[in-house]
Amino acid sequence: MTTNSTIYIVDDDDAVRDSLRFLLETNGYNVLTFSSGEEFLEKYDPTLVSILITDVRMPGMSGLQLQEELNARKVNIPIVFITGHGNVPMAVNTLKQGAMDFIEKPFNLSDIQEVISNLTSEAQARADAAQNQRANEELLNRLTSREQQVLGRIVAGRLNKQIADDLNISIKTVEAHRANIMEKLQVSTVADLMKVALHSQKEA
Repeated sequence: MTTNSTIYIVDDDDAVRDSLRFLLETNGYNVLTFSSGEEFLEKYDPTLVSILITDVRMPGMSGLQLQEELNARKVNIPIVFITGHGNVPMAVNTLKQGAMDFIEKPFNLSDIQEVISNLTSEAQARADAAQNQRANEELLNRLTSREQQVLGRIVAGRLNKQIADDLNISIKTVEAHRANIMEKLQVSTVADLMKVALHSQKEA
């Protein structure tokens, strides 16, 4: 089996990293291993379709702190926790924070394989969403500050005359801004315009 998914493994235990790497590479995955959360954050590539397997307790940044940092950075990567010190409250908390699974050591390598296999489609979906978000942001960054003001009012449902009054400009100027906005965002209908603007707001 081959896959385009990259599996990041973060664990301070050399034996765990090596055994997981061997298992996953044997099944066609691209595997990158790190001994700490700090090292992972330095090398993480958001453009890859990827899954993170991380230990909970590690020197320096713990797996839980790594999850918190990824959430703070709005990194939407599927996370699987492995630990020899797990408990129910800890597992519940990690799942509430967005983790996809929680596996206790000693674990069966086939269980890890099954979890990763189930998460590959989730990883692809998240990568596609992130790519669309980056594309939307690049389009929106083309707008001038005045065009962004006009766009915000279009999204709010304001009519051209109301936008003109709001910004103390003529209706013709509003119409010109609308045309420029449509061209820069590469849309042909107001519905598509709303999708680009609202999707970016939702992800922000």
